[in-house]
Amino acid sequence: MPEHATLPPLSSTPRSTLTRKKNRAAQDRAALHEVLDAALICHVGLVLNGSPVVLPTGYGRDGDTVYFHGSTGSGNLRAAAGGVDVCLTVTILDGIVYARSLNNHSMNYRSAVVHGRARLVEDSDERLHGLRVVSDHLSPGSWEHAREPNAKELASVVVLALDLAEASVKIRAGEPSEEPEDLEGNPAWAGVLPIRTVFDAPVPASYVPAETPIPDHVAHRTPA
Repeated sequence: MPEHATLPPLSSTPRSTLTRKKNRAAQDRAALHEVLDAALICHVGLVLNGSPVVLPTGYGRDGDTVYFHGSTGSGNLRAAAGGVDVCLTVTILDGIVYARSLNNHSMNYRSAVVHGRARLVEDSDERLHGLRVVSDHLSPGSWEHAREPNAKELASVVVLALDLAEASVKIRAGEPSEEPEDLEGNPAWAGVLPIRTVFDAPVPASYVPAETPIPDHVAHRTPA
């Protein structure tokens, strides 16, 4: 049985209920997983010293938990680990939508918003697991290829876990929405300019010998 067939739907809360364009909401938890797995970076928002702060950071998903990490010297992450509410978001832009009226120009996108309180990961095994989840999300295969973090490096890293219990997904796809008068009497071109993220050819570091082959876990993500 596919994994998504057994997943419960997203549970709406006051914070996770869309107030505009409710028809774009996805209630399927599998849709949340798909958006989180497809994006490469997230933004974590919180209030620090009375001011809002939004941080771009790497992350990774394991089941219904998102792990993210940063330096122990980061006041933002220390605050997040202290039990304050955080908001984690990802957005994937799939296309620019051109309509016959400027008012109906739009974007095709997939987005997810997760609310909650991040948990400081203190167990050594889970900390290492969380770091691997983050690594595997951004650079799969690296955990087996490169040196693992040593004790000094691990001591300098904060690992946080955020549960996906309170989340929303919003998706727009398809053609422009047009007014009837523009469909009938406006000759302007309309359509979608697709956008996609692609990986270019790898560029070896200057200190890597020229004869060193590009490892498979890097090569397979690049154009043939």
